[in-house]
Amino acid sequence: MGKEHRAAARLAAVQALYQMEVAAKGINEILAEFETHWIGGEIEGVQYEHADVEFFREVLRGVLEDQVAIDRETDAALQHGWPLRRVEAVMRAVLRAGVYELRQRRDVPARVVITEYVDVAAAFLGKEEVGMINAVLDRLARKLREREFTQRP
Repeated sequence: MGKEHRAAARLAAVQALYQMEVAAKGINEILAEFETHWIGGEIEGVQYEHADVEFFREVLRGVLEDQVAIDRETDAALQHGWPLRRVEAVMRAVLRAGVYELRQRRDVPARVVITEYVDVAAAFLGKEEVGMINAVLDRLARKLREREFTQRP
């Protein structure tokens, strides 16, 4: 599967994380809903891209399994002691998925992770929120993957 399928999987994972939080749905219900209706389907006249379903599942499960550590690291990276729980739900979903990939998917370059989740954020959020997501993910990437930013090509 190509880059566009991973991008679609990231978008779906963020939407699923958001749905789980605001609608209080469990992972099995969300997986069934997204894999049956959203991924590659058409909803209200909008055609959704085909996604890398395995990658979608991995990001979703990875965030849920490691959410305490992800939230702790994200809290530390947010400016002025603004805790993640006070951040808008879509922003939380984007940050959690992005931080998961930075922590666990070393095969994906940190700059790619940042760019992909900034793009996802731009689909839902305003310029200021997107800028904040970029800053937080960049700060965490430089901490979690320091060598990627200090090594010369």
